[in-house]
Amino acid sequence: MAKKVLNVLKLNLPAGSATPAPPVGPILGQSGINMMDFLKQYNAATQDKKGQIIPAEITVYQDRSFTFELKLPPVSAMIKAAAKISKGSGKAGSESAGTLTMDQVKAIAQEKLADLNTTNLDAAVNSVIGAAKSMGVAVS
Repeated sequence: MAKKVLNVLKLNLPAGSATPAPPVGPILGQSGINMMDFLKQYNAATQDKKGQIIPAEITVYQDRSFTFELKLPPVSAMIKAAAKISKGSGKAGSESAGTLTMDQVKAIAQEKLADLNTTNLDAAVNSVIGAAKSMGVAVS
């Protein structure tokens, strides 16, 4: 018989170095799972991606056991890495933080397609372009 799902949590955590500091500790504590057990497993699974933010989708079961699935980094993090910037523009639309080529945008969309709510590559490209514009990153 399948376990009954109690809750599904989504957290964006630093790869290989997640700690129980807020907001992670309180969120995991409320769900009743063994926080240190999760953090050890997450850090071990993401050790090779240090420096990135890797989202985790944690399924908590009624018996307080859990499973988790790692997702790809957020689109904004992928845009920052491709444009080689540390953060987006504080004044998107009037100040540019960097530039991406259409090839870079397509590569990000292709990589992120599995995590997006579409299977259409053109829609994914438009989504990445929108995210880039909101960060003040120009697409050429």
